[in-house]
Amino acid sequence: MSDNQKGNDDIAAMSFEQALDQLEKIVASLETGDVPLNRSIEIYERGEALKTHCEKLLKAAEDRIEKIRLDRNGGVAGTEPLDAE
Repeated sequence: MSDNQKGNDDIAAMSFEQALDQLEKIVASLETGDVPLNRSIEIYERGEALKTHCEKLLKAAEDRIEKIRLDRNGGVAGTEPLDAE
């Protein structure tokens, strides 16, 4: 395992909101241009890991969402998986 992977082990335990908050901070830091090149590369790689984690959590949430079907009387007839479009 590389040093960078060890430094990103904490990401797997993060909630979506925590990971997104860190990702936003990384983007802001990189946009300022005040970060040395080597550090920029490190935080960019962490940002990629955070982005991947956020995408994984979003996909899991989408998989859990169900579309509600209504019967003729307006009552709930059942549920079906959300169409992934």
